[in-house]
Amino acid sequence: MSHKEKLGREAPNGISSEDVAAIAAAVTCVTVVGIGLSLSIPLLSIELERRGASSTLIGLNTAVAGIASICTVPFVPRLAARIGVAPLLGLALLVGAISLALFPLLPGIALWFPLRFVFSMTLGALFVLSEYWINAAAPPERRGLVMGIYATVLAAGFAVGPLLLALVGTEGPAPYATGAVLMLAGGLPIMLARGLSPTIETGSGRGILGYVRLAPGALAAALTYGAVETGIFAILPLYGLRLGYDAQGAAGLVSLIALGNVLFQIPFGWLADRLDRFTVLLGAGLAGAVGSALIPLAAGTPMAFGLLLLVWGGLAGTLYTVGLAMLGDRTPPNDLAGANAAFVVLYNVGLMLGPPLIGGGLDVAPPHGFALALLALFLAFVGWLAAMERSVPRS
Repeated sequence: MSHKEKLGREAPNGISSEDVAAIAAAVTCVTVVGIGLSLSIPLLSIELERRGASSTLIGLNTAVAGIASICTVPFVPRLAARIGVAPLLGLALLVGAISLALFPLLPGIALWFPLRFVFSMTLGALFVLSEYWINAAAPPERRGLVMGIYATVLAAGFAVGPLLLALVGTEGPAPYATGAVLMLAGGLPIMLARGLSPTIETGSGRGILGYVRLAPGALAAALTYGAVETGIFAILPLYGLRLGYDAQGAAGLVSLIALGNVLFQIPFGWLADRLDRFTVLLGAGLAGAVGSALIPLAAGTPMAFGLLLLVWGGLAGTLYTVGLAMLGDRTPPNDLAGANAAFVVLYNVGLMLGPPLIGGGLDVAPPHGFALALLALFLAFVGWLAAMERSVPRS
């Protein structure tokens, strides 16, 4: 559905006021949800440990999030085509808020696994539909910038969650209620802009492999970024400890990666609108590989190491931003919702693969096996991109 065709009014920058409103609603929704999600992940882990769960059991419970997304996200576009994008977003927000509020009320730990599955299922639907809405509303010539703004605001939202948790504490119902209220608040912009939500058309019936053939570079970017991002956040503090940093300093290394992610998305989204997006994505992959190779050389000098992590983290984050923009370019409108679902599925596959691969590198070749594993991931991505994209028309 094109709002420009419907109302024929465009803003001076080439984006209609209706598209701006639609994009703002979807971005606001997913950002508020991001705050609630980044609050809930450490909260649930802390509560499980408080209840006597082992680290392995906590890890398994956290992994349910990826399993839930992989199992349920492919069906989201079909369901949204039946009941509408805005109504399904509202339903997902409601079920997610109720699920989060139920965690402290359930006795024992066993029931947390099916509840975590339901909670994560709603989050998968929220991200698929919000990103589809943004991608559908963004004009092709501004898609990179729009995705850069989305990624920046989302990253900032993820940074707010832990700070909010520090304010409300980790005990009692207050933190769970805070997360639930945030999720419900995410429904307000969706309700206000429900008349602007896109209509999902009947797709071609492609499966995930069909979308991989259609947009191999974009979906490889999702897989690689899922592995790299989660691996960095999980294993970089351990690498810092092996280098001799104290616990606070090792945790601070992750903050530099997150800050780089916030700073780089809008500039690289803007760049992807002015250059060939394949070239920008390939350059980001090569820069990620070079940065990985430089980590062992810079690790002995804290200032150089910190600056490298800042730049390298920002470049790695552009895989998601530019990958989403390329997905919108390569996918017919009637297949965009399904392609976004495939993008989220592959990101979650990467999320599950990254920590054991990168953690395994740290164990096999301590301490710099961390950097070598990341180098291997970036080189694999660059090799796939160069090989597969030759046969796909570039935008």
